[in-house]
Amino acid sequence: MLLTIDVGNTHTVLGLFDGEDIVEHWRISTDARRTADELAVLLQGLMGMHPLLGEELGDGIDGIAICATVPSVLHELREVTRRYYGDVPAVLVEPGVKTGVPILTDNPKEVGADRIINAVAAVDLYGGPAIVVDFGTATTFDAVSARGEYVGGVIAPGIEISVEALGVKGAQLRKIEVARPRSVIGKNTVEAMQAGIVYGFAGQVDGVVGRMARELADDPEDVTVIATGGLAPMVLGESSVIDEHQPWLTLIGLRLVYERNVSRL
Repeated sequence: MLLTIDVGNTHTVLGLFDGEDIVEHWRISTDARRTADELAVLLQGLMGMHPLLGEELGDGIDGIAICATVPSVLHELREVTRRYYGDVPAVLVEPGVKTGVPILTDNPKEVGADRIINAVAAVDLYGGPAIVVDFGTATTFDAVSARGEYVGGVIAPGIEISVEALGVKGAQLRKIEVARPRSVIGKNTVEAMQAGIVYGFAGQVDGVVGRMARELADDPEDVTVIATGGLAPMVLGESSVIDEHQPWLTLIGLRLVYERNVSRL
C-alpha cells in the first residue's frame, strides 16, 4: 500500500493506493501547530480503521509520498517518516525530486509542489496541452504544454477566502454556506452572496481559461481543462470550459512521482 499526503493551506488530503487504485481517502484540517507525534497519532487513528491495514502504525504501508505548501507541516511529516516509518521508502516532493515534467518558469523553485504534482498527473492522464484548475485556498490555473512542460499559471483568491472576506469586510454581510442558490438573481442577501460566489467564480474560470488556452495552443479546442480541489463541484455545473473532473489529481500525481523516484532511494 502507498500512502499519499497532500498538505494544503486549509486541508490535508490523504489517499491510500493499492497499485494504481485509490482504495481509501481522508480529509483533515491543516494545523501548522501539530507536532510529529500528534500527526503520527492522527495517522494511526485513521488508518487503524481500514481493514487492509494492521493496528500498528506502519503495518501494511509499503511507501509514502508527500507534498506540502506549509513548510512547518512538511518538517513535522519528515520527522514522522523518520521516527515511525523508518523502514518505509518515502518521497517528499521538493527541489531535486524527479517529476518528469520540465518547469519553464523564471524561478522553478518558487512554484508550489502541489501545482507541479497536478501537472504530472495531468500529463499522464490526459496529455498536453492542458490546464489544471485547482479549487483550494487559492484558485490556481496551471498550464501544461503539448510537450508535457509546466509553463506557468495564474493564482487567484479562492472561494472560501472570498466568502470570508465578504463576511468580514461587509458591514451588513455575514459568513454564509457555499451552496448553489435557487437562481442567479438572489431573493435575499444569502442567496445574492451565493450567486455572486458560484456564478462569479464560474465566470472567472471561463474567462481565465479561455485566455490561457489561446496562449497555450494554436487551437484552444485542443486544450484539455481539468478541475480538481475540494470546492470544484460548486463550479462544475456552471462552467462551460471544464472537460474533466478528477478529485484525486494531486494524489495520483504523488503516486506517479513516488514510482519515478523510489528506485533511486
